[in-house]
Amino acid sequence: MTRTRRRGIIKRRRFSIGLAIVAGTSVLAGMTDAIGFLMAGSFVSFMSGNTTRAAVALAEGNTGYALLLLGAIAMFIIGNALGIVVAHYASRRAFAVTAAVATLLGTAALLGETAWSTLQLYLTVLAMGAINAAAEHVEGLPIGLTYVTGALSRFGRALGYRLIGEHRPGWGFQIVPWIGMGFGALAGALMQQAWGAASLWVAFSWAAALSGAIWFIPPHIQKRFAQGAPQPSRQK
Repeated sequence: MTRTRRRGIIKRRRFSIGLAIVAGTSVLAGMTDAIGFLMAGSFVSFMSGNTTRAAVALAEGNTGYALLLLGAIAMFIIGNALGIVVAHYASRRAFAVTAAVATLLGTAALLGETAWSTLQLYLTVLAMGAINAAAEHVEGLPIGLTYVTGALSRFGRALGYRLIGEHRPGWGFQIVPWIGMGFGALAGALMQQAWGAASLWVAFSWAAALSGAIWFIPPHIQKRFAQGAPQPSRQK
């Protein structure tokens, strides 16, 4: 086997692993977003929607709801930062991030249908922010796990380039998060209608199972899916 062929096999293997992580996490994001939306009337991973809804609430004079949504946006930002910090200090980066997400979802599920609904919402939003650090790119292709507008835009632009004769590698990969999120959202909506707040336990179980599966991925491969923290410059 030539070195070039061996490198090609390794690259395809890494791509397949990354594709599986993206599919699994996007299903989780869609599932949790649908459950959270039906429970609290607010998105837990779609912050563009929450921004618009907060602006409308302010315009209508519904300050309390606007502040709730602005709080969710803040929690999403903090969750993204938390995911990066967790990944930075872990050897098995994707595993550490998904394990942290499972912990947050499990804590939210423990609250059940109680007066702690705002805390439950914010814990879920934190989880959805953190999950984005599980895979920031796959073999150089940028990816978003909890939002699909960018993926659909990249898919559409790549399709346009293909129609005019320019080939952009990996263009079909960009549709995967949308499919995963759509499937997860449908499942989450059906479960929430049937089981109410208890459906969060299913999201927790999915996150825990995903984390368990990712554990078996070698650490050096998990590291490739994260951008990695920039190295500090050395003073001469």
